[in-house]
Amino acid sequence: MQSLDLTVLQSLQSWLEAGHRAVLVTVARTFGASPRPPGSMVAIRDDGLLVGSVSGGCIEDDLIARRSEWVDGVPALLRYGVTSDEARRFGLPCGGDMQLIVEAGLRAKRVQDLLARIAAGAVFFRDVDLASGAWQFRAAKATDQTDINDTVFSCMHGPRWRMFIIGASEIGVYLAEIAKTLDFRVTVCDPRDGYRDAWRVSDTTLTTEMPDDAVRAMVPDDHTVVIAVSHDPKLDDMALMEALNTRAFYVGAVGSTKTSDERRQRLTGLDVSPANAARLHGPVGLAIGSRTPPEIAVAIAAELVAARNRRLLVATTAAERVA
Repeated sequence: MQSLDLTVLQSLQSWLEAGHRAVLVTVARTFGASPRPPGSMVAIRDDGLLVGSVSGGCIEDDLIARRSEWVDGVPALLRYGVTSDEARRFGLPCGGDMQLIVEAGLRAKRVQDLLARIAAGAVFFRDVDLASGAWQFRAAKATDQTDINDTVFSCMHGPRWRMFIIGASEIGVYLAEIAKTLDFRVTVCDPRDGYRDAWRVSDTTLTTEMPDDAVRAMVPDDHTVVIAVSHDPKLDDMALMEALNTRAFYVGAVGSTKTSDERRQRLTGLDVSPANAARLHGPVGLAIGSRTPPEIAVAIAAELVAARNRRLLVATTAAERVA
């Protein structure tokens, strides 16, 4: 779950506990170009206060104006952008068409239970009965998608991506903070006392075993990212060797072009095939002139978003990084 959507549910719970009425609006399905994907949410309080986004601002004003229409527990279905005139009216992209589900009459305890499940780290569906508004929960896979049919709206919750960071350095700190907002469940591995004791990022998992052992235990899949930021070959190389021999979606390491080339040569001597060694992203991150830990973290996160959206800008990744 993206951080913005988590904030929506936390705000909703807070409003309901304070005695406000509020509605939860979720993107159920999109057709053609759409500003926000299915599962995106917005909460609207009875006085018009809004948290979240379902259209990047295109239709939120209309939802606020209509908030008093929805008062009971039976979900309402809305559709925007059905005609070209309506798409222009609400500022939706050309050909954009989106279906929303509006849930009113929610209780704070219900939202609290949902947040507790999300906090446990599982990926799951919240099935909403369209006739009654009742919720049921069931397990989901990271590859599943939010969807709707004639009787049930199935909304996915929980992190669909995993990030394994080798090294609890300052780069790791800033990268973990950003990654949490990008739908990653973050694990950080560093057996070095001085680094692990200073780790300060909440809602992440810190492990102190050797990184190669931790990678094997994690069993990286095609929704897993492995990033080495320790600058210590004794930690990085063995973990990268394990990761490159798995289905990990993305494997990268910080370092200059020279350092990265030397690392690939070492890896080919550590039972990594030339083809797998070539999978290593290094220098990691887009070439935006980054030097400080926050800038480097932004560059790495930007490349990850591009890769996840199949927009990897290979030509821009060869810039030097601080070794």
